[in-house]
Amino acid sequence: MFCFGECPLVLGMLGHMLNVGLTGGIAAGKSAVATRLKELGAVLIDADAIARAVVEPGTPGLDAVVEAFGPQILGPDGSLDRPSLGALVFADELSRAKLNSIVHPLVRAQALALREAAAPDAVVVQDIPLLVETGQASDFDVVLVVAAPLTERLRRMTEDRGMSVADAQARIDAQATDGQRAAVADEIIDNSGTLEQLRDRVDEIWEKLAGAAHDGS
Repeated sequence: MFCFGECPLVLGMLGHMLNVGLTGGIAAGKSAVATRLKELGAVLIDADAIARAVVEPGTPGLDAVVEAFGPQILGPDGSLDRPSLGALVFADELSRAKLNSIVHPLVRAQALALREAAAPDAVVVQDIPLLVETGQASDFDVVLVVAAPLTERLRRMTEDRGMSVADAQARIDAQATDGQRAAVADEIIDNSGTLEQLRDRVDEIWEKLAGAAHDGS
């Protein structure tokens, strides 16, 4: 576990930017955690939002995706048809890897630019769904993992998001396992309870993060 007290890593970070990686399986509740951290003062960099932006119409990213997968992944207005592309890549590992090889470098470059623009003593939280899968855990001072039981995640995906059970399970299977995420976690945020409990847990972690970034500044 990452130590927020008198330990070499924190001592080396006093008065400096703290780079935090936030991840979790689909429907674990990562977005709720990210929203609360931003409310508390974190500089939030949302990898999903960047990933959408880098494949907007007219971007080199979209051109590269169309070249790789064909014009059938475009909607009538020329924008990316995300459900069609999603069904394609989540069903095939090679296709998913091809898409990631196009989008991930673009996302990382934009995320780096946003991080460099943050204040010197900021707590920068990068919300990255595939942090573990893309081997980025070692790039951060702290890794936060949001976790929830598989049954609850499946319920949220099918009832709240309208996915079929098969589609929901396929998306879960395409991601890292709970054990793989836990192996790189400095803090695991359990989201199997109420929203109030989740909020209290995030607030507790924020106090440690803010203290590590600002002490001595």
